[in-house]
Amino acid sequence: MKAGSPLRLWIIAAALTFLAAACGTGPQPSSAEEVVRIAVAAPATPLPLATPTPEPTLTDTPTPTATPTPHPLTIASMRQREYPGSQVTIVDTLPPGSNYSRYLASYESEGLTIYALLTVPNGERPATGWPVIVFNHGFIPPDVYRTTERYVAYVDWLARSGYIVFRTDYRGHGDSDGDARGAYGSPDYTVDVLNAVAAMKQFPDADPNRIGMWGHSLGGYITLRSMVIDDDIKVGVIWAGVVGPYPDLFVRPTATLTPEGFTPEPTTTATPRFGRRWRTELIELYGSPEENPDFWNSISSNSYLSDVSGPIQLHHGTADASVPLAASETLYQQMLEAGRPVELYTYDGDDHNLSQYFGLAMQRTIEFFDQYLKGS
Repeated sequence: MKAGSPLRLWIIAAALTFLAAACGTGPQPSSAEEVVRIAVAAPATPLPLATPTPEPTLTDTPTPTATPTPHPLTIASMRQREYPGSQVTIVDTLPPGSNYSRYLASYESEGLTIYALLTVPNGERPATGWPVIVFNHGFIPPDVYRTTERYVAYVDWLARSGYIVFRTDYRGHGDSDGDARGAYGSPDYTVDVLNAVAAMKQFPDADPNRIGMWGHSLGGYITLRSMVIDDDIKVGVIWAGVVGPYPDLFVRPTATLTPEGFTPEPTTTATPRFGRRWRTELIELYGSPEENPDFWNSISSNSYLSDVSGPIQLHHGTADASVPLAASETLYQQMLEAGRPVELYTYDGDDHNLSQYFGLAMQRTIEFFDQYLKGS
């Protein structure tokens, strides 16, 4: 059969039917599989990345730096303190002088009771009160100190000349409260003296506007120091004073005064308990004067002479074996440079107590006080 036999046609038809059935009944992908396949097969278009929110930058809050507390010895620190003094209490009446009354008195200083020898002129009180001299004694070992001993002739001369004399027993001396820690490494004695000035301003017989100060040796150091702190001190007289700048102090020890005016064997410049320990401690804390001159200047009265409260008269023996004459000579030159009134008397061959020229030195002292406290 040229056109194809029926059998052949049947076979072809059956084969086509089988193929069609096989293609139509195979498993179809689910829509999920389709999505997965597309996602894997198709090139991905990157989505824009979200911009991260920056973390806040923490700024350290600076810790406030406390202003360093000045050392208590600095003049700036001492000017910031209060010196209220107190009423003067008469503790006991002592035998009188030739033309003045003598008393054992007391006043308050930083809560301590400080004793003093007080003299008051006899006679009619001036309308404004008697002029006052606060008397600062030199070094005397505190354990042997007595209020009515030593400096008897000095006090007598001033008292006979018409002045109230107030000779304080620094803390730890005699019956005064407190510890005697020395003058050079502690402000204590100067504080006591400045409170004595305040006490005298409240004393009924005293003229609060006519207060001067006298000092010997260590007391000269206190006098100069007080006069660059307190404007109420109108005039100062210093004998053989420890008045050099701090780095120059203690080249030699300070002598102990005797009533007779003789110069005894030199003693240390402070009590045995404290000695010169203060100097070592200050150097450990602040360095030497060469390493830290600013600190040493800050505790030295000599750095503040333009502020000194009044004229100063200096007396010094050329043979002083306790405090070098150079101390007074240096202060004299510095006062001139600062434009402040100053006098310097030197006594050839005389000692720490001016025992040879005592009368002349006292006469000059009284004349100086009379000029600036009495106007005569």
